[in-house]
Amino acid sequence: MPDSKQSAPSKGKAAPDEFKGWLFKWTNYLKGYQRRWFVLSNGLLSYYRTQAEMAHTCRGTINLAGAYIDVEDSCNFVISNGGTQCYHLKASSEVERQRWVTALELAKAKAIRLMESGASDDDEDGQSHTSPDKNEIQNTLRILSAKLEDLNTCNDLIAKHGAALQRSLSELEMLDKENSTDVQSKVKAVNERATLFRITSNAMINACADYLDLAQTQGRKWQKTLQYEREQRLRLEETVETLARQHNSLEQQVRAQASQGSLKTAPNVKASADGKPESTAGSDDEDGEFFDAIDETPDSEFRTITIPDSHLTHRRTPSGVSAASMASEASEGAGKDFVYISSSDEETADKPEEFGVKAKKKLERTASQHSVDSTSSSGGPRTPQTPSKVPKEPRRRRRTRIPEKPNISLNLWSIMKNCIGKELSKIPMPVNFNEPISMLQRLTEDFEYADILNKAAQLESSTEQLAYVAAFTASAYSTTTQRTGKPFNPLLGETYELDLTEEFGWRAITEQVSHHPPAAAAYVDSKHGWESWQEFTMTSKFRGKYLNIIPQGIAHLKFTATGNHYTWRKVTSIVHNIIVGKLWIDQSGEMDIVNHKTGDKCHLVYTPYSYFSRETPRKVTGVVTDKDGQAHYVLSGTWDKKIEYAKIVKDQTGGNGRGKSVYQTTAPKVIWVRSNPPPWNTTMYNFTEMAMFLNEPEDDVAPTDSRNRPDQRAMENGHWNDANTLKVQLEEKQRAKRKQREAEAAQAATEGKAYEGYKPVWFEKKLDPQTKNFIHMYKGNYWDSKAQEDFAHCPDIYL
Repeated sequence: MPDSKQSAPSKGKAAPDEFKGWLFKWTNYLKGYQRRWFVLSNGLLSYYRTQAEMAHTCRGTINLAGAYIDVEDSCNFVISNGGTQCYHLKASSEVERQRWVTALELAKAKAIRLMESGASDDDEDGQSHTSPDKNEIQNTLRILSAKLEDLNTCNDLIAKHGAALQRSLSELEMLDKENSTDVQSKVKAVNERATLFRITSNAMINACADYLDLAQTQGRKWQKTLQYEREQRLRLEETVETLARQHNSLEQQVRAQASQGSLKTAPNVKASADGKPESTAGSDDEDGEFFDAIDETPDSEFRTITIPDSHLTHRRTPSGVSAASMASEASEGAGKDFVYISSSDEETADKPEEFGVKAKKKLERTASQHSVDSTSSSGGPRTPQTPSKVPKEPRRRRRTRIPEKPNISLNLWSIMKNCIGKELSKIPMPVNFNEPISMLQRLTEDFEYADILNKAAQLESSTEQLAYVAAFTASAYSTTTQRTGKPFNPLLGETYELDLTEEFGWRAITEQVSHHPPAAAAYVDSKHGWESWQEFTMTSKFRGKYLNIIPQGIAHLKFTATGNHYTWRKVTSIVHNIIVGKLWIDQSGEMDIVNHKTGDKCHLVYTPYSYFSRETPRKVTGVVTDKDGQAHYVLSGTWDKKIEYAKIVKDQTGGNGRGKSVYQTTAPKVIWVRSNPPPWNTTMYNFTEMAMFLNEPEDDVAPTDSRNRPDQRAMENGHWNDANTLKVQLEEKQRAKRKQREAEAAQAATEGKAYEGYKPVWFEKKLDPQTKNFIHMYKGNYWDSKAQEDFAHCPDIYL
């Protein structure tokens, strides 16, 4: 009797995405139906001769996304993809058959939804990276697809008429030659079928010729377009390098003059909101204009901000400008999303001769505003608004340097050309593409600016607190600006701890809880009144020119004093120029941060970078609303420099007729400013100050800690060849343990026993009450085990 049952990866309990059991499969007329072990998982139906074969041999797999499921009788049913695969299956009873059909239908619906969502993601990615003539390319692709469909139709007709002609010829040979009437009728039928075959063949030849001609013509045209785009890119890179050198020179001049006690600004330079010079040589419409600092009168403390409705309806549209471009783009407010307006700006725009004095006053005024305390919307205590930075002198002295990165060349294309379309986590990569820290350490690095959360914990207003949480989520991406190295994939059971209680008041523990699919669980607690946890997993799609990294887990943050519980999902990271050019990373997408206690929500938009856009690069904008949809704060800035927020005092949306939300706000205040990395970090994998000590050796950590990983340590010390050898050995050891667990699972299934599988040491799977999903939650026993020096239950994962 078939034993169809649901199985979970760990404890053997129900898991909705997997269905296993015995069924009878039709093989041929000699053997008839044969008993086979079927597994339904992730939209795929696979079968094996025995359960033990699951570890090494799959006899067949059919994708349910395009399959047809048909019930023949009480026990039989058929699964076909309309092509070469067709499974005739039989269950032991009608009830058993209905269980399988229901599970197959549900899996098919889920597979179709995943396929459609993946296609929409691809469409969105394509919209961010296509050239201006994308409509022409899409039309050409439609024409080519139509021609290819014609070829397929002709091919089917040729096969059909060819088979009919062959049958007619066979019948003609078998006829009695003396029966002239039958012979003549058959000869006529053969002639008709031969004519149809000839017509269809001619149509096939013509369709092939049209397709070939169109493909060759468009191929030459696209090659010219590609060459033009390459030349444009090279010119843009040269221009950017020139502008960077000019900016650096101007910045050095301003610093030198400022150090002498006087600030003298050249006529073609204007001071930005953060006091750094900005070149205006390329802006014809802004020459001779200057927007003055804010007058200290009550009326000038308010600003008018225009925001598209996408922030409230969650549609993907660019919105907001950073404070760095606030002054220069105020005159173009009708075409922008955030517009800062003051009467003093308009009065000063016609007085270019007062530029130097006004700029100095503006810098002093801006600096003073950033140090002013803010008052919460509910009349709570005032808290400092100084930019959040890592303290310069922690109590415990940690290292500030690592061995410099060796200059070792590598043929990238020879490795990546075989990786197109594959899952990145399943590709064996040499350490040449890595940086000497693991993914667990990178997750911990997200809390580099945890002092933002310390300030947020002191706020009584939930909406203002949410603005700080939103700034913290954006700060986590600031380390990716120049960090193009890939972290080490953690081994199953690998852990990482970071105790910064003395320096910054928080500590973190992270563990790799699953290998297929890769998943890590993290927990951070702080003595300042907050805790955070998440189960992090991701998918990656290699497109040849760029790589999409799509996080899948949900991050949690809870403040113990108020009970405010926030959750959010990370946005997509895109690594550009994988094959040709200099690697660079961008963040794009939309993020919703929800307070599950109050219903407050912050909608953030990460605008993708484009060569042809006038938008501020790496821009982030957002709106904080309460449970009734009323907006309280707006945020703007960039994820690589700083984030500001402003309180909304009046909603002027009604009747503007432009499809945008217009708010009157107070002057913006800085929540977060990125700390400058060490000047020598360019030769040390572009590590930040915090990243320098993440892999610093410590004696009292768990034996599974990432600091003890031999291949990672060898790479940090500059021994890359040894690191590659050790990496292969570690992966082989991990595969051997996985095969051993699979064999144990097969043995337990044969004996009818339950098999629990691998269990994490410091985390356990529980139901998340907020998201209603099963995630790995921290048990709370790591730091006690460390205090007792009890790590006996840790697995042996290293060499």
